[in-house]
Amino acid sequence: MTEVAGPESAPISELDLAAEFPQATREQWQELVAGVLRKSGKLPEDFTGAPESKLVTRTYDGIEIQPLYTAEDVPGETGFPGLPPFVRGSRPEGQISTGWDVRARFTGDDARAVNKAILADLEGGVTSIWLSVPPASLADALNEVYLDLAPVVLDAGAEYEAAASELLALFDEREIPASEATAVLGADPIGLAARTGSAVALEPAAALAARVAGKYPKVRTIVADGLPFHEAGGSDAQELGALVAAGVTYLRSLTDAGLDAETAAGRLEFRLAATADQFSTIAKLRAARRLWARVAEVCGFSSPMRQHAVTSPAMLTRRDPWVNMLRTTVACFGAGVGGADAVTVLPFDAAIGRPENTSAFSARIARNTHAVLLEESKLAGVADPAGGSWYVEKLTDDLAHVAWAEFTAIEGAGGLLAELSSGALAGRLAETWEKRSKRIATRRDPLTGVSEFPNLTEKPVVREPVEAAVEGGLPRHRYAEGFEALRDASDAHLASTGARPKIFLATLGPVAAHTARAGFAANLFQAGGIEAVNPGATDDLPGAFRASGARVACLCGTDDAYAASAAEVTASLGAEYVLLAGKGSYDGVDGNVFAGCDALDVLNGLHAKLGVTR
Repeated sequence: MTEVAGPESAPISELDLAAEFPQATREQWQELVAGVLRKSGKLPEDFTGAPESKLVTRTYDGIEIQPLYTAEDVPGETGFPGLPPFVRGSRPEGQISTGWDVRARFTGDDARAVNKAILADLEGGVTSIWLSVPPASLADALNEVYLDLAPVVLDAGAEYEAAASELLALFDEREIPASEATAVLGADPIGLAARTGSAVALEPAAALAARVAGKYPKVRTIVADGLPFHEAGGSDAQELGALVAAGVTYLRSLTDAGLDAETAAGRLEFRLAATADQFSTIAKLRAARRLWARVAEVCGFSSPMRQHAVTSPAMLTRRDPWVNMLRTTVACFGAGVGGADAVTVLPFDAAIGRPENTSAFSARIARNTHAVLLEESKLAGVADPAGGSWYVEKLTDDLAHVAWAEFTAIEGAGGLLAELSSGALAGRLAETWEKRSKRIATRRDPLTGVSEFPNLTEKPVVREPVEAAVEGGLPRHRYAEGFEALRDASDAHLASTGARPKIFLATLGPVAAHTARAGFAANLFQAGGIEAVNPGATDDLPGAFRASGARVACLCGTDDAYAASAAEVTASLGAEYVLLAGKGSYDGVDGNVFAGCDALDVLNGLHAKLGVTR
């Protein structure tokens, strides 16, 4: 029998996958970009620069995000997974065999309820426990928990020494070998200072670490937490700069307590926020490891940064909280791809109620978010899946440089504690929050379900209210808080009067002509809890306005329709206050709403005119 020869195979390096297509050039792409921009009116005919410059955006750190990246943008070699500078991950094998540590947060005064929630989550796939309970309740909260299989991360605030003693006593009681015990004792006096504004001492935490290090080699004592700086409105670079500064401060304190640099570095865990901006989250985690590798190079140790990523509390909304499931999924994706060692997905209703009163449903969704990404999507099946992306590599490098500048500025001012004490860091964070607030108010940073596509008829998710934040220290912001205050006021108005505040949409011209602006205006007004009454096409706008019961109106139509009849229609309505969807000034029109306008300012003004109080 004659063997049939198979097709000849060329080496991969010789394959030309686009052989049948002409070579595309950057100039050709620029011509296409220019054509689209000219059609949209965003590029003047006499423009002589690079047309893609009109598409460049900037982060809160001033990093330019280009519309196109090529191999020429990659800054250089980024190394290999498991080797310095650890940009590509802290382990050579990545997380292929184990996935990341699925860490759930538990807190509350009822130890039995906390224990029930812990056991349910462990059965559902959680692999470590982030626990905040009174130290005396620790044993009850961890009843029937196999501490040799499920590591515990303590979060006891100022009571970290008492909590640590209770946990170490549990290790002895349950006969867990000290050499195998794994935990994070959660001492974080710097984070406590940032949260409360109170003066704290580092020496007790350092002494605790020194006592524990010799007997419990796998127990980390201290957490360097970036969340206080993130929740204060800070940028990614500000969070990273403060995080690394906290780590360096702890290193000094630990070595002063007698530990060598390598052992001291092994006592630390770093906590960072993961947001719904997946690429920024990926780059932030990669850049953080690079920054710490530089510190390691200077200080003479080799341990990579141990990272715990937490889905951002600042991005969670109380309104339409179901959308938080999507936000936390994207954030968890970014944290996993970015190489976080442990990831916590906060429940979708965490911003509404106290954590111990979140439902079993929300806890199940949070842990199953990990399961879908790890088990169904095989997200951990590749080491550093974002590695080699020209955009990710460039963004990582840019962020690392800006964050290093922030870190060195903090160090130059005397260190993180000095910056917190003087208020200098708080001032820089406040400046970023002001910029962020402006973009949120103008809806350039949209919040789905809150500032965009709100649902005035949504049924509220009821939880016991979150306790007021501790006074002093850095503020804790949520991005949706401005719009949600307006919605709360609208709900109170509804409860007291039986009706929501209303605005009448006076539509001018053919239906096809006014639909877009009417839809835009309705969306904006509903974001403030104001019901938009749209009569559609009608020959009797004054009659429809009177029938609506509204006191204010908004004209919606084309510029031509405004020129022809805006003043006449405004006069005929007899409204107390008239807005116009778009730009332009006409007799009787008191203000405008348009893309990029300060929606919060407009909505607060309307609330005042409609008698809606907080």
